[in-house]
Amino acid sequence: MIDNIGRSIDYLRISVTDRCNLRCVYCMPPQGVPLRTHADMLTYDQIVAFTALAVSLGVHKVRLTGGEPLVRRNLEQLIAMLSQIEGITDLALTTNGQLLQEKAAGLRAAGLHRVNVSLDTLDPMLYAQITRGGALERALAGIRAAQSAGLNPVKINCVVEGEHQEVQKEEMRRFAINEGLQVRFIHRMSLPSGRFSVVEGGSGGDCARCNRLRLTSDGMLMPCLFSDLAYSICSMGYSQALEAALLNKPPKGTYNLSENFYTIGG
Repeated sequence: MIDNIGRSIDYLRISVTDRCNLRCVYCMPPQGVPLRTHADMLTYDQIVAFTALAVSLGVHKVRLTGGEPLVRRNLEQLIAMLSQIEGITDLALTTNGQLLQEKAAGLRAAGLHRVNVSLDTLDPMLYAQITRGGALERALAGIRAAQSAGLNPVKINCVVEGEHQEVQKEEMRRFAINEGLQVRFIHRMSLPSGRFSVVEGGSGGDCARCNRLRLTSDGMLMPCLFSDLAYSICSMGYSQALEAALLNKPPKGTYNLSENFYTIGG
């Protein structure tokens, strides 16, 4: 697929839920947020049908996000269904890692290729503060379980900000080297103010090379993270929503006042 300014679109990110078992300070308020009802969320059959169409038109990279995708019931069933779509060469998932130790083997058996794990610090107390209650050891155990299950390469998503970020980055680089991981540094973003930058060690944030579309758990297809543009695959139809997203994908991100990171998946 080619968008309106000639960029090749081959990457689909799918938010399977807006629910999360953490309350990270840069993602949602401590009291939580109003959640979508089950009736508002796409079924697995809808997700698979839309993904199959996108793959037939050129998408080959698919990533499941949230919220926290591992809190959605029977996620392994969705992964097994997606893994049967001919043409997907990279089927991945982003997780906070809190449930990964128990689920890694089943995810791999279902057909998942690899995972990214959010990890901003190796200090247990600071980790608990950033995530508002998460356990660092559970995230580390999840990383080890993912490696053992063959969900490689395991990548670390590390959000950085402030005067101590260089120390934070060096600590995480050493950890990644010692543990056989890859690390990506994501400078803290803000949807309403339009603050974002290119991901260090990844391709996100580089508007001129952007190759992705995002599908929210309630069926809105977004051509850009930092834009209020969204097209309902349910009311417009799958093909029409895809056409609209490609035709109207902005050359550069601006701001987003209508969605949040926990509904888009970042």
